[in-house]
Amino acid sequence: MRIPPRITAALTLSAALFLGAAAPTAAAGPLADSAAGASRATAAPATAAPAAVGDICYSALPSQAHDTLDLIEAGGPYPYPQDGTVFQNREGLLPRQTSGYYHEYTVETPGSDDRGARRIVTGEEHQEDYYTADHYASFDLVDYAC
Repeated sequence: MRIPPRITAALTLSAALFLGAAAPTAAAGPLADSAAGASRATAAPATAAPAAVGDICYSALPSQAHDTLDLIEAGGPYPYPQDGTVFQNREGLLPRQTSGYYHEYTVETPGSDDRGARRIVTGEEHQEDYYTADHYASFDLVDYAC
């Protein structure tokens, strides 16, 4: 079973808080804010998204995307072996990050006899989830506040 990096980071932060140790400086920011109960709207992203990335309300996502996001939060199991693998960002549409920062997951497409074109790509930050309906030609950052 693959554990997405942001879940691993959250577990590390939880352990540090539980043990009373100071949280690592890398955990400061959106992840630490969310652990303290703050909403994503108050947390600034580590890197601004390029203009090629739009946004989409969580409520506007297809139901299958909600299912995929639920699986990601649960740590799987995933329906396809490619789910959870590193997304390379070869198109360069997402903010530039080090290799291994992004991971991709299939969003089921009703009536499709293969994986289809829809994906969720996650970053390491809490709720840094991008939706693409056109196999990486465009991305929308999921806005959980609407």
